[in-house]
Amino acid sequence: MMYSPAGAWDELLRKLVAVTAEYAVEQVHAGADVIQIFDSWVGSLSVEDFRQYVLPRTTELVRAVQKSGVPVIYFGTDSATLLPSMQETGAEVIGLDWRVPLDEGWKALGNRGAVQGNLDPVLLFADQKLLQARARDILRRAAGRPGHIFNLGHGLLPETPVENVKMLAKFVQEESASGRLVRTADPSPGSSGRRS
Repeated sequence: MMYSPAGAWDELLRKLVAVTAEYAVEQVHAGADVIQIFDSWVGSLSVEDFRQYVLPRTTELVRAVQKSGVPVIYFGTDSATLLPSMQETGAEVIGLDWRVPLDEGWKALGNRGAVQGNLDPVLLFADQKLLQARARDILRRAAGRPGHIFNLGHGLLPETPVENVKMLAKFVQEESASGRLVRTADPSPGSSGRRS
């Protein structure tokens, strides 16, 4: 459908953008402080196809949501090769899945803007020692730079043990507040100097 010359793909995306933007704005009116655009299949595209067939409409969606006054997170799975193009949408935050190390994903974005991520959600089934080690590694890669939002690199699985989610949240909060996160020289231009 995307490659068909009849224009059906673009018409479908126009309709999806209109409906999704209206829905997201209503979420803001209902109290949402941020909107995340969750693009689960974007990683199956080449950079060229993303730029031609998806980027223009996604940029339109991001701008429509931003008019409501909230920041936008744009997240796609398996999207390491697309990160610089995804950043062109103008979203304030780019979500990183677990397939790209956090520092490498941020570097691909020119160390500009904020990132969200990126623990593999399957690790919530691991023992606490391994789960904490992987979470600590993500925090180490963020290096205390401003603009990192710790999160999973995708959604929770239905069978995920709730107690592990609670433990992880508490662990990340404690590690972040402990002062053990050594801040490195901030490579991002125009940094505010705040800690994440």
